[in-house]
Amino acid sequence: MCKALAADEHTAPALAALLAGEPVIFPTDTVYGIGVAVGKAPTPEVLCDLKGRDHGKPIAWLVGCPDDLARYAKRVPPFAPALAQAFWPGPVTLVVEAAPSVPVAYRAPDRSIALRMPDNETARGLIRQLGAPIAATSANSAGQAPPRAFDEIDEALLGKVPVALRDDAEKSGVASTVVDCRGEAPVVLREGGVSAADIGQAVSKGLP
Repeated sequence: MCKALAADEHTAPALAALLAGEPVIFPTDTVYGIGVAVGKAPTPEVLCDLKGRDHGKPIAWLVGCPDDLARYAKRVPPFAPALAQAFWPGPVTLVVEAAPSVPVAYRAPDRSIALRMPDNETARGLIRQLGAPIAATSANSAGQAPPRAFDEIDEALLGKVPVALRDDAEKSGVASTVVDCRGEAPVVLREGGVSAADIGQAVSKGLP
């Protein structure tokens, strides 16, 4: 049975579950997410099973600091760190070529990995305590709307995880902007919380 706990008082059970390789529901800055700890869960496939999601669809990593871009990506173009410095923490996901430090089971079929640093202290606190990223997706079944509030999370999904954290921080409800950083220039794959124009402006400002 799921333990629904206040994030500011009860992160220890969530951390214990993540360290055991189990999935946990937790707040982010955009919506509530469901995730597993990289290196503790052998693969992220449990998240696809819980959501009824296509196993071929990549699952992004939530990271703890901009320096994680260099840690988990290889052949990083100069504009990628500029975007991380401009928008992390925040609603921008950077798709990069996965470094050898990224387990094969977590890479997309094209050998990429998507990275984002959430602007939510609960999520970042879990990442800091784990010492590892959290592979995460929105806490909803496939086809349902991502939950902005804890009460919007499907009870059936809550019943499938050992711990769910809730907080009072406002969620934007707007998906992150996804930027492909594997070429000579950034390509916006999905426009979300940050506009394509703002992405372009940040690159212009961040490069010499």
